Amino acid sequence: MQIAKVIDYIVNWLSEYCNNAGMRGFVIGVSGGIDSAVTSTLCAKTAKPVILLNLPIYQAAEQLSLAEQHIKWLQQKYKQVRVIKMNLTPVLRVLEKTFPTEIQEGLTMANTRSRVRMLTLYAVSSHHKMLVVGTGNKVEDFGVGFFAKYGDGGVDISPIADLLKSEVHAIGQELGIIKDILDATPTDGLWLDNRTDESQIGATYAELEWAMQFDSHPENEAQLSTRQEEILRIYRQFHNANRHKMVPVPICRIPDALK
Repeated sequence: MQIAKVIDYIVNWLSEYCNNAGMRGFVIGVSGGIDSAVTSTLCAKTAKPVILLNLPIYQAAEQLSLAEQHIKWLQQKYKQVRVIKMNLTPVLRVLEKTFPTEIQEGLTMANTRSRVRMLTLYAVSSHHKMLVVGTGNKVEDFGVGFFAKYGDGGVDISPIADLLKSEVHAIGQELGIIKDILDATPTDGLWLDNRTDESQIGATYAELEWAMQFDSHPENEAQLSTRQEEILRIYRQFHNANRHKMVPVPICRIPDALK
């Protein structure tokens, strides 16, 4: 990958899309992870206004620290970047008091946290006439579907969705993203126990990249190791189960003869 040229291409794409949409700039949720750090930096490089939203909900101190470090670093480099911090924990507490107890299992509430953030991102973007920018990479968005439908998957544009996680990491290094963020263990930050992405999926992003590429160009599966077989099984299970997130909402087309 020609990293410098890819960076320039994405920055130009962001700028042109924003101009054609008649919008003023970009709104991005910053989590303290590499995907949001890279995405927000690419948006800042357009020289258009950027609003970073720091939206903690029962957040771990380490995640808050990394997000704040990135925000400080980005604001020092790009003067058109501003930040809005809103503690959304009280909002989730209201929902916890409102939702029936039987639906408040782990995944439901994790996805609810993501959807509360989406509502906030769009409230800010609507007011400022800006675009909500997605931070999902190719493995998450089109490999295993590791995002909340109408949560972090609810965005206007996705500038890094054609980049594998390793490619996002390489771009992060080129951009000078803080080392602690580059080295941080990936987590979606949606669980009270601060579980990692790997613990939820059962495979690392490097392993998932291999499975995604293998499935695109199938080879002799009989030659795979036991671990490779397991990774491929995990990848295909997630891909098939979450395919509904990766395709447009199905529309029931009424035959002309019935109209």
